[in-house]
Formats: sequence, structure tokens, C-alpha cells
Amino acid sequence: MFHLIFGLPWLIVVLRFIQPLPWHWSAKVAVAVLLLIASQYHFFSRLSSGSVFSPEFPRPLIIAFNLLFGAIVFVAVFQIALDVASLLIMPFNGHFPAVPAGLRYAMGGVALCLSAYGVSQAIRVPPLNDIEIAIANLPPEFEGYRLVQLTDLHISRLFPAKWAEAVVSKTNALDADLIVITGDFIDGSVADRRSDVASLANLRARDGVYAIPGNHEYFFDYRDWMRHLATLNMTMLQNAHVVLTRGSGRLVLVGVTDLSARGHGAPAPDLDTAIAGAPADAPIILLDHQPRLAQKAAASGIALQLSGHTHGGMVVGLDRVVARANNGFVSGRYQIGGMTLYVNNGTGIWPGFALRIGVPSELTRITLRAGQPL
Repeated sequence: MFHLIFGLPWLIVVLRFIQPLPWHWSAKVAVAVLLLIASQYHFFSRLSSGSVFSPEFPRPLIIAFNLLFGAIVFVAVFQIALDVASLLIMPFNGHFPAVPAGLRYAMGGVALCLSAYGVSQAIRVPPLNDIEIAIANLPPEFEGYRLVQLTDLHISRLFPAKWAEAVVSKTNALDADLIVITGDFIDGSVADRRSDVASLANLRARDGVYAIPGNHEYFFDYRDWMRHLATLNMTMLQNAHVVLTRGSGRLVLVGVTDLSARGHGAPAPDLDTAIAGAPADAPIILLDHQPRLAQKAAASGIALQLSGHTHGGMVVGLDRVVARANNGFVSGRYQIGGMTLYVNNGTGIWPGFALRIGVPSELTRITLRAGQPL
């Protein structure tokens, strides 16, 4: 069913876009077959590694797959819009209007350019996004405290060692007090990604590097990954907390496991356990990969929740669909009672749909300020 769904845009393109073109039948068949192969990218990914989440192809081939798959989706959307417009016009001219071949070529060209732009934006080393977040009871010692959030790196054949090294270098240059990673480190097994993730051990911040698992870690032997990530100079917070101190000031950092844990025989997220024993007078920052349970966190007295998972919706318009699947949270800052939720667009993106249009990736530096949240 998964592969059939991704084949539907191809079917629209073949029947409504390619078939009416004034080409020889052999050219139409050749293009249709090429696009059919691209539409089944996830099927071929599954053949390459046993998982649709880890394409084990050369990076240029993964980029080409995403480029063509994105173009198919855009052409299908354009074609549906064109057909709807034609149906609206039909009552006025008495027949379904003929579409000039030139218009179809223009649609195809725009779709290909959009896809190429989207892929280029998705695979780059992300730009810096500098934000300030106010916390009502922030101790004076933590005024101006700087933390960097990385999330959804999806280190893989698409985001290999060289890309990870560039992200680490850019992160270290920010001279952060704290680095947090809110899940989805990888796509692939420890054996396949060991060298690609190695540079994460070089991340440096005055108060260290803390992290939580995302849903993708559960797709590739969660326990293996938790053991391996713990060897990379970072502390995994799995339903646990740590107290950060500056003089007499204290700040609590809490991390929970992902909602996917329930389906993989691993410890489910447990916020109550994670904050048990934390000093009552210290503000709490929560790391939770998915933003769906933010209302519960706000009701538990959390001051700031940092999440990822949504990739910001990836493409303007599609973000509304993604928001509905995440209780309305998809990108940026939200105020939920006294708690601020920040949903990061992601440092990387899933290699299975690596396009970004109007929703940039980000390397996020958060400066904490004392005051009432906006």
C-alpha cells in the first residue's frame, strides 16, 4: 500500500500529462518508465537495505531520485489544478478545453526547477537561526545563556560524514554553553553509519552535549544506537534529567524517549519519571522529539520545550497537513500557557523526501532571557 500510494502521482502524470503530448509513442513509454522507476524510489530503498528509511545508494543517485520524485509530485499537482480549472471553464465553452503542448512543457519545466531548488535547499549545511526565548523565573546567572539545538540530522548516504563534519564545525564555532540534539540522528544501522556519525564526538559546549532519541532510532536497533551514541561524548537523557548550575542558579534539562518506543518494546516517554527529584524552584527545559504532547508538558510546569520531527512541513502548503498530524504544531514558536514550545525545522531531513521550499533547515542558537514569554 505504501508503494502504491507513492505511485498515484506517477499515474496522474502519465495519463493526464504525458499521454496527450504530441510525441511518438516510444518517447512517451520511455519517459513513463523512467518516471515509474523514480516513483518507486522507496521500494528500491527497501531492496537496498531492508528499510524504506535507509537508501543505501551512492549519494548522487539518491539526489537524482529525490529530484525526479519531487518533479513528479509537482507535475501531478499542477495537472490536477489545470484539470479543475478546465472543468470550471467547460460550461462556458461547451467542451473540455484543449491544452497547448507549450503549456505542458512550461509546467514540466517549472516542476523540475522547483524540485531542483527544493533538493538543493534540503541537502545544504543549514544556515544559522538566532532566536531569543524568555523564561519567567530564569535565574540571573543564566541570563544570556546560549544553547544550540540540532535535530533531525538523518545522517545517511544523503547526509554523510563530510556533511556531518561541516555541521559540527559550524556548531562549535557558535561557542555555545550547551548543545542539545532532539532525535533522529540517523537513517541506517550502527554498522552502516558508524563512520558517518563519528564527528559528532567532536561537538563542544561548556556544559556538554545532551540528547534524546527520535522515532528513526527505533527503526534501526534502538538499543545498539543508544549504546553507540553514548560513546560519542554526549549524554542520552532517556526519561531522565540533569541539573545545570551557574553559581547559585539552577536550570533543569529533561529528556524523554519518543512516542515510537511503545511499538518497539522500549521504554515509553514518561515525563513524570523524567522530572522526579528535580529542584522545584528551577525552570525546566524539556527535550521531546515530537511536539504532539506539548499541552501535557505545559500542564506539568515545563518552561520551554524543544522539539523537531516535523521538518517544518518541508514545503509551504504541505506544512498544514503536517501540522494536523502533530496537534497543530509544525514550525517555530508557540505559547502554551506559561510554556514556550519551539519546533525546529530540522538540521537535515529524511532522505526519502528531501525537498524544502519555503521551509529552510536551521542550525538554531537559542539565547535565554529573563522575562515573561511572548
